[in-house]
Amino acid sequence: MKNFSYARPSSIHQTIELAATSDAMILAGGTELLNWTRIGIVEPSKLVDITRVAGLEGIEQLPNGMVRIGALTKLNDVALHPLIRKSYPVLSTSILKAASAQIRNLATIGGNPLQRVRCPYFRADEPTPCNKRIPRSGCAALHGLNEKHAIFGWTEDCVAVQPSDPAAALAALDAVLVTQSKQGERRIPATTFHTLPSEDPTAHSVLQHGELISSIELGEAVPKSAYLKIRERESYEYATVSAAVALEMDGPVIRRARIALGSVAMRPWRLVETERRLAGLRSDSPEITLAVKAGFADAKPLSMNRYKIRLAQNTTVRAIEMAVQA
Repeated sequence: MKNFSYARPSSIHQTIELAATSDAMILAGGTELLNWTRIGIVEPSKLVDITRVAGLEGIEQLPNGMVRIGALTKLNDVALHPLIRKSYPVLSTSILKAASAQIRNLATIGGNPLQRVRCPYFRADEPTPCNKRIPRSGCAALHGLNEKHAIFGWTEDCVAVQPSDPAAALAALDAVLVTQSKQGERRIPATTFHTLPSEDPTAHSVLQHGELISSIELGEAVPKSAYLKIRERESYEYATVSAAVALEMDGPVIRRARIALGSVAMRPWRLVETERRLAGLRSDSPEITLAVKAGFADAKPLSMNRYKIRLAQNTTVRAIEMAVQA
């Protein structure tokens, strides 16, 4: 870890000015950034600590029925908030499944989606071929250890997956990430916040240098929602696959479904065809399984992860059942 300067602004304006400088990085909870600097993934010359910036924390219900969550709100505060638990259980559960209570009390809702890939080649102490770490160096996982890697949206340049649990829930809720920078405000859909390898194999998200996530906005309440995370052990483990489901019901009939899978691609993967086929089905219809399978027409396994297709399908079916019962 090389030496760096440290700044602690008190306003969004100061933060934007400091973060725009060359090689500066924003520090919030720090649960990921400290790992990046330790391994050598990043070597910032300046850390901009935003933990005391006013106006970036809290949960607020808006007059139009939407909910605004400040980016600095701690994960635990979001997950345990009565409004989130009642109206957006998919988000609450995804956060509670994301990490230990100690980490959830430090990490922020705005920082969690900025996690970088968990590919062992990207996170290796000694750099290996990885386009996200060393551009144009290749992808060691393509023909290497790839049992936890992508089944959707990958290219030969990158087969990694985005590991954030809340990101999958936010995608299923059609949440919007609001950002601030010298260029002004941007509103980025959670469904397109992360970058696919076909768009840029070196990038993790569409966030630009010096751009700050200030809040996350949720649409109207979706109490019939659920999150199911499948992992090798119950505690302190990243998902092998996960499914975030948000349903709008008309009695026993599914009026609208939104489904985002986690840990299957470089962004939470919406099952658009499945969503289309579920509309109008009864919640106990045997056609639900067929609708889920239809969403996997474009799934493409790697040499060691064909099992993830069946696992993700079963996870999705079970998550739909959980959402119906919520």
